[in-house]
Amino acid sequence: MKKGLIIRHTPYEGIAGFRAPVEAAGYDLDRIDVTDPAFSTVNFNSPDLLILMGGPMGVYERDAHPWIDCEVDRLASRISLGLPTLGVCLGSQMIAQAMEAKVFVGPVREVGFAPVTLNAAGADSPLRHIAEVPVLHWHGDTFPLPEGVELLASTEGCAHQAFRHGPELLALQFHAEMGEDPRFEEWLIDADDYVAGAGMSVARLREEHDRHGLAAVAAGRAMIAEWLTGL
Repeated sequence: MKKGLIIRHTPYEGIAGFRAPVEAAGYDLDRIDVTDPAFSTVNFNSPDLLILMGGPMGVYERDAHPWIDCEVDRLASRISLGLPTLGVCLGSQMIAQAMEAKVFVGPVREVGFAPVTLNAAGADSPLRHIAEVPVLHWHGDTFPLPEGVELLASTEGCAHQAFRHGPELLALQFHAEMGEDPRFEEWLIDADDYVAGAGMSVARLREEHDRHGLAAVAAGRAMIAEWLTGL
């Protein structure tokens, strides 16, 4: 059986709705937290599929999170070998940094459910499944597009919502894995100020989650399933 490894940057941001299509594609999934003492010894080139999930920290917060440089370096090695890799939110920013595109605090913060705008390449990619579907956004960082990648989607507030590098690498700023996972409530703990900075409220976020969540996850699963068939 093929092996998949999930890199989890915080306990409440796991693979969530993406687990079903990944397992259906024949991957036996394992997981490691960046706080695990064994994390520094993990061989990123060993799994058949590497999945990097989100987190509240920034890639530039290296002093507070010494594991970041270690992760970026090993990720760069994996990408150079063309090994299948999926990054979500912080995971996508880690990929950008590993491809020498500097991550920084963006001009706006995006929080809430909204669709992304697909370009022609995105509409002809697995992202076609999320076309016009409101998906969860929760980020304030951005980056220039790494050299040699193909842009797939954007929003008014974030020029680089999704990109790919060949069939083997997919990076997503948005959270199409979230919409039915009860751990979403953990995202909202002490989040009032952060959410307000995006012109949103926790109460409105809950309402949007209830209204759009199931459709977002269904579309996200279809997207990941199609991407995996192309590996």
